[in-house]
Amino acid sequence: MTLTTPTSRALALIALAMGGFAIGSTEFVAMGLLPNIAEALLPQQYAVSPDAGVAHAGWLVSAYALGVVVGAPTIAAISATFPRKGLILVLLVGFVVATVASAVLPSFGLVLVARFVAGLPHGAYFGIASIVAGDIMGPGKRGKGIAMVMLGLSIANVVGVPAITWVGQNAGWRTAYGVVSVLFALTFLAVAAFVPRSPRDEHATIGRELRAFRSPQVWIVMGLGAVGFGGFFAVYSYISPLVQNVTGLPESAVPLVLVVVGLGMVVGGVLGGHLADRSVKRTIYFGMLALVGALLVTVFTAQWTWGVFLGAFLLGATSSAIPPAVQSRLMDVAGDARTIAAALNHSAFNIGNSLGAALGGAVIAAGFGFLAPAWLGIVLALLGLVVTAVSYGVERRTVRGAGLRTTSPSTGPITAPVPTV
Repeated sequence: MTLTTPTSRALALIALAMGGFAIGSTEFVAMGLLPNIAEALLPQQYAVSPDAGVAHAGWLVSAYALGVVVGAPTIAAISATFPRKGLILVLLVGFVVATVASAVLPSFGLVLVARFVAGLPHGAYFGIASIVAGDIMGPGKRGKGIAMVMLGLSIANVVGVPAITWVGQNAGWRTAYGVVSVLFALTFLAVAAFVPRSPRDEHATIGRELRAFRSPQVWIVMGLGAVGFGGFFAVYSYISPLVQNVTGLPESAVPLVLVVVGLGMVVGGVLGGHLADRSVKRTIYFGMLALVGALLVTVFTAQWTWGVFLGAFLLGATSSAIPPAVQSRLMDVAGDARTIAAALNHSAFNIGNSLGAALGGAVIAAGFGFLAPAWLGIVLALLGLVVTAVSYGVERRTVRGAGLRTTSPSTGPITAPVPTV
């Protein structure tokens, strides 16, 4: 990979971040349009019970997230030996086709399938683009490279999601997905023009990538992402009805709240990249504690206008500060399986997305109100802290055990100690 000037490196990073922008738009635009989608695709249920209709429409969020969960490890493992730029371009074509299908298919069931398919390339794109961005940034700056790609997703929540939500509210939700498909097409052109070709990993094999699943730590860290971030998505998936029914603001205020979430994501994403390069462990611990705090602010202040905006900013900031650290942690514990580890991060977060959206919809449908997902989120985020402690506890015991086995009174050196991640 040869980029000789700062300008060429910047253009390549911007092109990769554009993919994050488009993915953020396609993933999160449904959050602000669930009432519109429910009214259009589930008219009978919505007419009887708007709350139940919105909760049912939330399956679209879960379907996309499940697509990410399935697609991330599958595509990453199968394509481990492929040239990275070519693979990124193929994934972008998949996004275009699936997003267009989401915009034009006539029934809820078919749109549900389209959203699942749209999620398949998500994790593989972020995983491979993060590796490419890290190579562009250079040694010792992996966290910043990951954060650069994720920054596109964060900016999407400042500009893309609110703007496209406004388009969907005024011109129809199908038009909103049409706009997103154009974003993916523009990203394809930018990546083709500015991202350099990179040599494929000659040592990569499907078997080597799949060996990552033998590591208990890989599963534990994935559990951290899934459980911990379920708390954020339980609230974010139903931000539109929360703003309208708890705070009492009009539908037109929803895009403004989404802008504030996005601003928080930009701040948190930049900060998280820097912190991850300093200490992955401290970033995860303090980040999860901060997420719990943000959810508490939402619970106790969402009935006021200033409170819902403050909670939105804090939720955005805390939710985007942690992913670079979790992805770095996964890549460390997965050993040589770097491609699949980078993608698994997004599988984990989207398990959290699906889990949060499903459980959040369940407590709403059960009649507990639109603040119930925030209470649920606090429980999930605290469980994420427990999983983090388990991961580092297992690591400490492994290191101590390896240290005790390095020498023996009778036989001398046995094996080298395992380094601490």
